[in-house]
Amino acid sequence: MDGQNRKDIYPGLEVGIILKKDQRSGNITYGIVKDLLTSSAFHSRGIKVRLEDGQVGRVAEIVGD
Repeated sequence: MDGQNRKDIYPGLEVGIILKKDQRSGNITYGIVKDLLTSSAFHSRGIKVRLEDGQVGRVAEIVGD
């Protein structure tokens, strides 16, 4: 699953995100969602989230719950 739909993402979900600094390389950082930062229901580049460790990025993939 990709991370473009807000309804698929919720706090506590394990996801892979792309940090701003990794947009060119495409490196994925894994973690647990703490907050959803995108308010719209859909975003073409991925819903922006904050992980429990404080990192912020757009969801590239949903690992599991």
